[in-house]
Amino acid sequence: MTPQKRILTGDRPTGKYHLGHYVGSIANRLRLQNDYECYFIIADLHTLTTKPNKAEVMGIEQNIRDMIIDQLACGLDPDKVTFYVQSSVKEIYQINLIFEMLVSVARLSRLPSIKDMARAAQIDDDQLPLGLLGYPVLQAADILMPRAHLVPVGKDNEAHVEITREIARRFNFLYGEVFPEPDVLVPDSGTLIGTDGQAKMSKSLNNTILLSDDAKTVDQKVRGMYTDPNRTRADIPGKVEGNPVFIYHDMFNPDVAEV
Repeated sequence: MTPQKRILTGDRPTGKYHLGHYVGSIANRLRLQNDYECYFIIADLHTLTTKPNKAEVMGIEQNIRDMIIDQLACGLDPDKVTFYVQSSVKEIYQINLIFEMLVSVARLSRLPSIKDMARAAQIDDDQLPLGLLGYPVLQAADILMPRAHLVPVGKDNEAHVEITREIARRFNFLYGEVFPEPDVLVPDSGTLIGTDGQAKMSKSLNNTILLSDDAKTVDQKVRGMYTDPNRTRADIPGKVEGNPVFIYHDMFNPDVAEV
């Protein structure tokens, strides 16, 4: 019997999951848990790269609990998958120190995603923390520590996995074959437009429906959703295209006739 390949993926504990997270990653994890040996990391150390303030750090513990509860509620099976908190495994940041010796500053500086993360966190180039520049190296430690074979990532993060592959090759060349070179697994998942109909669902834009919202809250958010600004009276036909209500119907409502 061929052993299952091992997967490593996870999230930073920045708050509760919303429907966009479900569409973009959790639904895919539900499929993967039946075919792979899955490790799901709660990457709390990565949170410090852009959210180092005391109030944000103090909220990490509750965020971790909320994220695990959300994933279990969605159907991830703790008998099939392993959840763990990054900072609880000291070997991750121990080997991160070694990996930092195997990659150059110039190589990391060429990653456009680092500057994108800095801009999103409103960090100027001359204020870029060393930890954010080294984000892909710590990711390599996350991936290689459990010797993952596959890493589900979006297209914009494929370059980070390539850094991991380079570090694995360099380490193996210097010290012998220890780590597999992980492959990228780009999930067949998309993004979900927010309730405002203007951008993808994001907590920072306040256009989310949380997985943990109760029925009354969901009802209120749905009733307040963006639909068609040109439909100012009931007798004016509305448009389906670009209407988030119908986008959500297509994605979540199995009753095609009702849609």
